[in-house]
Amino acid sequence: MNAKEALRIAGERDLDLVEVAPNARPSVCRIMDYGKHKFEQSKRDKEARKKQKVISIKEVRMSPKIEEHDFLVKLRNAIKFLTAGDKVKVSVRFRGREIVHADLARTKLMELANRVSEVGVIERPPKLEGRHMIMVLVPKADNTKAKAEDTKQKTTVE
Repeated sequence: MNAKEALRIAGERDLDLVEVAPNARPSVCRIMDYGKHKFEQSKRDKEARKKQKVISIKEVRMSPKIEEHDFLVKLRNAIKFLTAGDKVKVSVRFRGREIVHADLARTKLMELANRVSEVGVIERPPKLEGRHMIMVLVPKADNTKAKAEDTKQKTTVE
C-alpha cells in the first residue's frame, strides 16, 4: 500500500508507522507503538548486560629476593583475587644485575602457582619480558562465589 494510506491507518489506531527496511524496494514499514518498542528494547539490553561477566586483571608484583612473609602476603592476595573471579598477573621486577638470576624468579613464580593450584591454574607460564618475568593465573572453572566466602571465613578463623 502507499505511504499515505499506511499513515492514515496508523493514525486511526493511535500507533506509529515505523520503517523497518528502508533499503528494500518497496521499503518495508510496520505499524506499532514505537515508545513501547524502545522501552522493551532497553529492558532486553539491560538484561543482557546483567548476564555479562566482567573479568578484570589484578596484578601482584614482587622481587626475586622476596622474603617468606612478604611472599605469603602476595600469595594471600593472589588467592583472594582468584576466588573473586579475577585473572592475576604475577610479575617479578629485576633491578640491576638481579636479571642474571632469572631462575630464582621462575622458581618463586612456580611455587606461587603450586600454592594457588586449588583456586587457579596457569594461563601463561613464566616468561621473561625485558626486566620483568610475567606469569598469568586464571580462576578454576569450578571456582564460585560460595567458595570465596568459605575461604574468607576460613582465613578469619585461622
